Amino acid sequence: MSLEVARKRKYRMGARAEAAAATQERILASAWRHFSERPCEEVRLAEIAADAGVTVQTLHLRFGTKERLFVAAWRSAIGPEGARRDSAPVGDIRAAVRLIYDSYEVLGDAVLRLLAEEDRIPAVREMTDAGRAWHRGWVERTFAPLLANVVGAARERRLVSLIVATDLLVWKLLRRDMGLGRTTAERIVIEMVTATKGAS
Repeated sequence: MSLEVARKRKYRMGARAEAAAATQERILASAWRHFSERPCEEVRLAEIAADAGVTVQTLHLRFGTKERLFVAAWRSAIGPEGARRDSAPVGDIRAAVRLIYDSYEVLGDAVLRLLAEEDRIPAVREMTDAGRAWHRGWVERTFAPLLANVVGAARERRLVSLIVATDLLVWKLLRRDMGLGRTTAERIVIEMVTATKGAS
């Protein structure tokens, strides 16, 4: 095989890989839009396929089932948020609350809609359980100084208090149910987090 033929083949393979990656991104973006705006049962693969410019058969070939497509779309949408939240300096309460509220302001309503389905749809429950486990780990890492020198049941109580204070449902209560401005809501959460230092 000549060098020129090898270069052309490599170029074609690279172009195909780029096209496949672009198609994957379109599918996942389309799927997330549909799954985040309506109950999972109401979303049709034909709608996602048409929106992404592919066939339903392509969705089946790539993901198998609607539930697997849902999981992939969730991970694609939520994954970058996890990395961004992890950029909060350990022990910086204000930065941590600001970062997590940045996320809630963008994704909170969609996640709340999905939470309403977790008892009916195993794929949704899989993702919400993973989200809870991730949030616990994030709180434990980010607020490590507040947990230092506390052991046993007292440490667990303080950790749970921090998890609750920074939970999505508290954001919903403050921002959606009570209609508080974001600055006020964040200040309340910062005060809740800071108050755990006095808990035993």
